[in-house]
Amino acid sequence: MTTQTQKWLITGASGGLGLMLAKQVLANGHQLVATTRNPSSMADLLAQYPNQLTTEALDISNIDDIKAFASKHQVFDVIVNNAGGAIIGAMEEMSDADIEQQLSLNLLAPIHITRAFLPAMRAQKSGTLVYITSIGGRTSFAGGSMYHAAKFGLEGFAETLAQEIAEFGIRTLIIEPGSIKSNFLGNTRWTQKSEAYQGSTVHKMRDYIKQSGEESISGDPVLMANVIYGLTQEVHPPLRTALGVDAFAVLEGAYQKHLNELQAQKEVALSVAIAGKTGFTG
Repeated sequence: MTTQTQKWLITGASGGLGLMLAKQVLANGHQLVATTRNPSSMADLLAQYPNQLTTEALDISNIDDIKAFASKHQVFDVIVNNAGGAIIGAMEEMSDADIEQQLSLNLLAPIHITRAFLPAMRAQKSGTLVYITSIGGRTSFAGGSMYHAAKFGLEGFAETLAQEIAEFGIRTLIIEPGSIKSNFLGNTRWTQKSEAYQGSTVHKMRDYIKQSGEESISGDPVLMANVIYGLTQEVHPPLRTALGVDAFAVLEGAYQKHLNELQAQKEVALSVAIAGKTGFTG
Protein backbone atom coordinates (compact mmCIF):
# COMPACT_ATOMS: atom_id res chain seq x y z
CA MET A 1 0.00 0.00 0.00
CA THR A 2 1.32 3.44 -0.93
CA THR A 3 1.25 6.43 1.42
CA GLN A 4 2.45 8.88 -1.24
CA THR A 5 0.19 11.33 -3.00
CA GLN A 6 -0.64 10.17 -6.50
CA LYS A 7 -1.90 12.02 -9.56
CA TRP A 8 -4.97 10.34 -11.04
CA LEU A 9 -6.94 10.65 -14.26
CA ILE A 10 -10.50 9.31 -14.42
CA THR A 11 -12.56 9.60 -17.61
CA GLY A 12 -16.34 9.72 -17.37
CA ALA A 13 -16.10 10.86 -13.75
CA SER A 14 -19.34 12.79 -13.33
CA GLY A 15 -21.62 9.90 -12.42
CA GLY A 16 -21.97 6.28 -11.40
CA LEU A 17 -18.83 4.26 -10.78
CA GLY A 18 -16.57 7.05 -12.07
CA LEU A 19 -17.93 9.55 -9.56
CA MET A 20 -17.73 7.10 -6.64
CA LEU A 21 -14.13 6.30 -7.54
CA ALA A 22 -13.33 10.01 -7.81
CA LYS A 23 -14.67 10.54 -4.29
CA GLN A 24 -12.59 7.63 -2.99
CA VAL A 25 -9.42 8.98 -4.62
CA LEU A 26 -9.96 12.48 -3.22
CA ALA A 27 -10.85 11.20 0.26
CA ASN A 28 -7.47 9.43 0.30
CA GLY A 29 -5.65 12.69 -0.37
CA HIS A 30 -4.68 12.24 -4.01
CA GLN A 31 -4.70 14.73 -6.88
CA LEU A 32 -7.35 14.06 -9.51
CA VAL A 33 -8.05 15.28 -13.01
CA ALA A 34 -11.62 14.26 -13.79
CA THR A 35 -12.87 14.46 -17.35
CA THR A 36 -16.51 14.59 -18.32
CA ARG A 37 -18.73 15.97 -21.04
CA ASN A 38 -20.11 18.48 -18.53
CA PRO A 39 -17.57 19.63 -15.90
CA SER A 40 -20.16 21.87 -14.20
CA SER A 41 -21.90 18.69 -13.01
CA MET A 42 -18.98 18.19 -10.60
CA ALA A 43 -19.19 21.68 -9.07
CA ASP A 44 -20.11 20.40 -5.59
CA LEU A 45 -17.17 18.00 -5.47
CA LEU A 46 -14.84 20.72 -6.77
CA ALA A 47 -15.99 23.04 -4.00
CA GLN A 48 -15.24 20.31 -1.45
CA TYR A 49 -11.76 19.55 -2.83
CA PRO A 50 -10.58 22.78 -4.53
CA ASN A 51 -6.89 21.99 -4.01
CA GLN A 52 -7.04 18.36 -5.19
CA LEU A 53 -9.58 18.24 -7.98
CA THR A 54 -9.40 19.57 -11.52
CA THR A 55 -12.34 19.03 -13.85
CA GLU A 56 -12.03 19.28 -17.61
CA ALA A 57 -14.22 18.71 -20.63
CA LEU A 58 -12.61 16.17 -22.93
CA ASP A 59 -13.95 14.56 -26.07
CA ILE A 60 -12.24 11.20 -25.73
CA SER A 61 -13.44 10.26 -29.20
CA ASN A 62 -11.26 13.01 -30.71
CA ILE A 63 -7.58 12.07 -31.02
CA ASP A 64 -6.45 15.69 -31.37
CA ASP A 65 -8.29 16.60 -28.15
CA ILE A 66 -6.58 13.73 -26.35
CA LYS A 67 -3.15 14.86 -27.59
CA ALA A 68 -3.82 18.44 -26.52
CA PHE A 69 -4.99 17.24 -23.12
CA ALA A 70 -1.88 15.07 -22.72
CA SER A 71 0.41 17.97 -23.60
CA LYS A 72 -0.99 19.89 -20.62
CA HIS A 73 -0.81 17.11 -18.04
CA GLN A 74 1.94 14.80 -19.30
CA VAL A 75 2.33 12.54 -16.23
CA PHE A 76 -0.21 10.53 -14.23
CA ASP A 77 0.39 7.79 -11.67
CA VAL A 78 -3.00 6.13 -12.18
CA ILE A 79 -5.19 6.35 -15.29
CA VAL A 80 -8.72 4.97 -15.15
CA ASN A 81 -10.41 4.47 -18.51
CA ASN A 82 -13.97 4.53 -17.26
CA ALA A 83 -16.02 6.46 -19.84
CA GLY A 84 -18.27 4.30 -21.98
CA GLY A 85 -21.80 3.61 -23.08
CA ALA A 86 -23.97 1.22 -25.04
CA ILE A 87 -26.28 1.17 -28.02
CA ILE A 88 -28.67 -1.78 -27.79
CA GLY A 89 -30.44 -3.41 -30.71
CA ALA A 90 -29.91 -5.82 -33.57
CA MET A 91 -26.65 -5.36 -35.45
CA GLU A 92 -28.57 -4.73 -38.69
CA GLU A 93 -30.55 -1.97 -36.99
CA MET A 94 -27.41 0.04 -36.22
CA SER A 95 -26.38 2.89 -38.48
CA ASP A 96 -22.85 3.52 -39.69
CA ALA A 97 -22.66 6.31 -37.13
CA ASP A 98 -23.78 3.96 -34.32
CA ILE A 99 -21.02 1.50 -35.19
CA GLU A 100 -18.36 4.19 -35.37
CA GLN A 101 -19.51 5.72 -32.08
CA GLN A 102 -19.42 2.44 -30.16
CA LEU A 103 -15.95 1.50 -31.35
CA SER A 104 -14.62 5.02 -30.87
CA LEU A 105 -15.98 5.50 -27.36
CA ASN A 106 -15.46 2.04 -25.88
CA LEU A 107 -12.31 0.84 -27.67
CA LEU A 108 -10.35 3.47 -29.58
CA ALA A 109 -10.60 6.18 -26.90
CA PRO A 110 -8.89 4.16 -24.14
CA ILE A 111 -6.27 2.97 -26.65
CA HIS A 112 -5.41 6.54 -27.65
CA ILE A 113 -5.41 7.75 -24.03
CA THR A 114 -2.99 4.94 -23.20
CA ARG A 115 -0.75 5.84 -26.13
CA ALA A 116 -0.72 9.48 -25.03
CA PHE A 117 0.52 8.83 -21.49
CA LEU A 118 2.43 5.55 -21.71
CA PRO A 119 5.80 7.09 -22.71
CA ALA A 120 5.87 9.18 -19.51
CA MET A 121 4.92 6.19 -17.37
CA ARG A 122 7.60 4.10 -19.02
CA ALA A 123 10.19 6.86 -18.44
CA GLN A 124 9.36 7.06 -14.73
CA LYS A 125 9.17 3.24 -14.56
CA SER A 126 5.92 3.26 -12.64
CA GLY A 127 2.20 3.71 -13.08
CA THR A 128 -1.12 1.91 -13.13
CA LEU A 129 -3.49 1.63 -16.09
CA VAL A 130 -7.08 0.66 -15.26
CA TYR A 131 -9.60 -0.42 -17.87
CA ILE A 132 -13.26 -0.60 -16.85
CA THR A 133 -14.60 -3.16 -19.28
CA SER A 134 -17.63 -5.29 -18.35
CA ILE A 135 -18.76 -8.87 -18.16
CA GLY A 136 -19.63 -7.89 -21.73
CA GLY A 137 -15.92 -8.04 -22.49
CA ARG A 138 -15.85 -11.81 -21.86
CA THR A 139 -19.34 -12.99 -22.77
CA SER A 140 -22.12 -11.61 -24.95
CA PHE A 141 -25.84 -10.97 -25.07
CA ALA A 142 -28.08 -10.50 -28.10
CA GLY A 143 -28.55 -6.80 -28.82
CA GLY A 144 -25.10 -5.58 -27.84
CA SER A 145 -22.98 -6.63 -30.82
CA MET A 146 -20.96 -3.42 -31.19
CA TYR A 147 -20.67 -2.87 -27.45
CA HIS A 148 -19.32 -6.39 -27.09
CA ALA A 149 -17.04 -5.96 -30.09
CA ALA A 150 -15.48 -2.93 -28.40
CA LYS A 151 -15.27 -4.44 -24.92
CA PHE A 152 -13.87 -7.77 -26.16
CA GLY A 153 -11.32 -5.75 -28.13
CA LEU A 154 -10.43 -3.65 -25.10
CA GLU A 155 -9.84 -6.76 -23.02
CA GLY A 156 -7.53 -8.16 -25.69
CA PHE A 157 -5.68 -4.87 -25.95
CA ALA A 158 -5.23 -4.53 -22.18
CA GLU A 159 -4.16 -8.16 -21.70
CA THR A 160 -1.53 -7.85 -24.42
CA LEU A 161 -0.37 -4.44 -23.19
CA ALA A 162 0.11 -5.84 -19.70
CA GLN A 163 2.68 -8.28 -21.06
CA GLU A 164 4.50 -5.54 -22.93
CA ILE A 165 4.84 -3.01 -20.11
CA ALA A 166 5.17 -5.05 -16.90
CA GLU A 167 8.97 -4.97 -17.17
CA PHE A 168 8.82 -1.16 -16.97
CA GLY A 169 7.08 -1.28 -13.59
CA ILE A 170 3.65 -0.44 -15.01
CA ARG A 171 0.66 -2.40 -13.76
CA THR A 172 -2.48 -3.15 -15.76
CA LEU A 173 -5.90 -3.80 -14.23
CA ILE A 174 -8.97 -5.01 -16.11
CA ILE A 175 -12.15 -4.47 -14.10
CA GLU A 176 -15.23 -6.44 -15.19
CA PRO A 177 -18.34 -5.11 -13.43
CA GLY A 178 -21.77 -6.63 -13.69
CA SER A 179 -24.82 -4.42 -13.23
CA ILE A 180 -24.20 -1.20 -11.31
CA LYS A 181 -26.70 1.09 -9.59
CA SER A 182 -26.03 4.13 -11.76
CA ASN A 183 -27.55 5.91 -14.73
CA PHE A 184 -26.07 3.48 -17.27
CA LEU A 185 -29.49 2.45 -18.57
CA GLY A 186 -30.58 6.07 -18.62
CA ASN A 187 -27.66 6.88 -20.89
CA THR A 188 -28.12 3.78 -23.05
CA ARG A 189 -29.29 4.38 -26.59
CA TRP A 190 -31.70 2.06 -28.41
CA THR A 191 -31.89 1.29 -32.11
CA GLN A 192 -35.08 1.79 -34.04
CA LYS A 193 -36.80 -1.61 -34.09
CA SER A 194 -37.05 -3.14 -37.54
CA GLU A 195 -39.88 -5.31 -38.83
CA ALA A 196 -37.39 -8.01 -39.81
CA TYR A 197 -36.55 -8.71 -36.16
CA GLN A 198 -40.09 -8.44 -34.79
CA GLY A 199 -40.52 -10.99 -31.98
CA SER A 200 -36.91 -12.14 -32.33
CA THR A 201 -34.44 -13.08 -29.59
CA VAL A 202 -32.69 -9.74 -29.87
CA HIS A 203 -35.91 -7.75 -29.45
CA LYS A 204 -36.93 -9.87 -26.47
CA MET A 205 -33.51 -9.28 -24.89
CA ARG A 206 -33.57 -5.51 -25.45
CA ASP A 207 -37.11 -5.32 -24.02
CA TYR A 208 -36.00 -7.29 -20.97
CA ILE A 209 -33.04 -4.98 -20.40
CA LYS A 210 -35.15 -1.86 -20.91
CA GLN A 211 -37.98 -3.01 -18.65
CA SER A 212 -36.01 -4.70 -15.86
CA GLY A 213 -34.68 -1.38 -14.56
CA GLU A 214 -33.60 -1.23 -10.94
CA GLU A 215 -34.97 -4.67 -10.07
CA SER A 216 -32.14 -6.54 -11.81
CA ILE A 217 -29.30 -4.26 -10.67
CA SER A 218 -27.18 -5.67 -7.86
CA GLY A 219 -23.87 -3.78 -7.90
CA ASP A 220 -23.14 -1.05 -5.34
CA PRO A 221 -20.94 1.60 -7.02
CA VAL A 222 -19.50 2.77 -3.69
CA LEU A 223 -18.36 -0.74 -2.76
CA MET A 224 -17.03 -1.33 -6.27
CA ALA A 225 -15.07 1.92 -6.12
CA ASN A 226 -13.57 0.88 -2.79
CA VAL A 227 -12.39 -2.41 -4.28
CA ILE A 228 -10.96 -0.78 -7.41
CA TYR A 229 -9.09 1.82 -5.37
CA GLY A 230 -7.69 -0.91 -3.14
CA LEU A 231 -6.48 -2.89 -6.17
CA THR A 232 -4.58 0.13 -7.51
CA GLN A 233 -2.66 0.33 -4.25
CA GLU A 234 -1.60 -3.32 -4.26
CA VAL A 235 1.93 -4.23 -5.31
CA HIS A 236 0.82 -7.20 -7.41
CA PRO A 237 -2.87 -6.84 -8.24
CA PRO A 238 -4.57 -9.46 -10.43
CA LEU A 239 -4.90 -8.65 -14.11
CA ARG A 240 -8.65 -9.26 -14.10
CA THR A 241 -11.21 -8.66 -11.37
CA ALA A 242 -14.92 -9.45 -11.76
CA LEU A 243 -17.21 -7.34 -9.58
CA GLY A 244 -20.78 -8.29 -8.72
CA VAL A 245 -22.78 -11.39 -7.95
CA ASP A 246 -24.17 -11.38 -11.47
CA ALA A 247 -20.71 -10.86 -12.97
CA PHE A 248 -19.31 -13.84 -11.07
CA ALA A 249 -22.22 -16.13 -11.93
CA VAL A 250 -22.33 -15.20 -15.62
CA LEU A 251 -18.58 -15.43 -16.12
CA GLU A 252 -18.27 -18.69 -14.20
CA GLY A 253 -20.97 -20.22 -16.39
CA ALA A 254 -19.42 -18.87 -19.57
CA TYR A 255 -15.93 -20.10 -18.71
CA GLN A 256 -17.21 -23.57 -17.87
CA LYS A 257 -19.21 -23.74 -21.10
CA HIS A 258 -16.19 -22.68 -23.16
CA LEU A 259 -13.96 -25.21 -21.39
CA ASN A 260 -16.45 -28.01 -21.98
CA GLU A 261 -16.68 -27.11 -25.67
CA LEU A 262 -12.90 -26.97 -26.02
CA GLN A 263 -12.35 -30.31 -24.30
CA ALA A 264 -14.96 -31.91 -26.56
CA GLN A 265 -12.90 -30.78 -29.56
CA LYS A 266 -9.57 -32.17 -28.37
CA GLU A 267 -9.53 -35.12 -30.76
CA VAL A 268 -10.34 -32.91 -33.75
CA ALA A 269 -7.74 -30.32 -32.72
CA LEU A 270 -4.97 -32.91 -32.43
CA SER A 271 -5.97 -34.69 -35.63
CA VAL A 272 -4.68 -31.88 -37.88
CA ALA A 273 -1.14 -31.70 -36.43
CA ILE A 274 1.93 -32.42 -38.52
CA ALA A 275 3.55 -35.57 -37.14
CA GLY A 276 5.97 -34.77 -34.35
CA LYS A 277 5.09 -31.06 -34.21
CA THR A 278 3.60 -29.40 -31.13
CA GLY A 279 3.34 -25.87 -32.51
CA PHE A 280 3.96 -22.52 -30.86
CA THR A 281 2.40 -22.35 -27.39
CA GLY A 282 3.80 -19.03 -26.15
